[in-house]
Amino acid sequence: MPNAKVLSEKQAIVAELTEKLKNASSGVLVDYKGITVAQDTALRTECRNNGVDYAVVKNTLVRFAINNVGLEEMDSVLNGTTSLALSDSDPIAPMRVIAKFAKQFNGEKFTIKAGFMDGKVLELSEINALAELPSKEVLQAQVLGTMLAPITSLAIVLKAIAEEKGGFVEAEPAAEEAPAAE
Repeated sequence: MPNAKVLSEKQAIVAELTEKLKNASSGVLVDYKGITVAQDTALRTECRNNGVDYAVVKNTLVRFAINNVGLEEMDSVLNGTTSLALSDSDPIAPMRVIAKFAKQFNGEKFTIKAGFMDGKVLELSEINALAELPSKEVLQAQVLGTMLAPITSLAIVLKAIAEEKGGFVEAEPAAEEAPAAE
């Protein structure tokens, strides 16, 4: 049995992981066996740039944490080398970053084990489908562009009509009202 100091350190790690999992909107478990230090550094930089918390984790400690938050379905994948990518702001970010990186290796060295979103464990096909979605900012820009398209078209048509008629005509000043009789 481990001594009290080691046990308390592990309990603190499990408590921290549990808190991170509770606050995360989504996460992905990854088997990273076989990637080089340079590749790992590139992955960590990409994760940081996208607001994703990425760390190598011990399977037994993650098992306790995922059981604490009700994600027991992921227990079966906790073997071998495991890392965890979490995001509390953009739920698609961990899946997009990890799936992009996994495609570079064709699933040989770096594979997705499991993932979750909003407390629900996702199938691998769901993770890959979500990873293909554009970022939140891109989706917002697309929606805004769609909303502005009719207004822009109207402005172009009005301008063409005005140019066809010989330019814009200024409105005549309204006739001043006669002073009211007192």
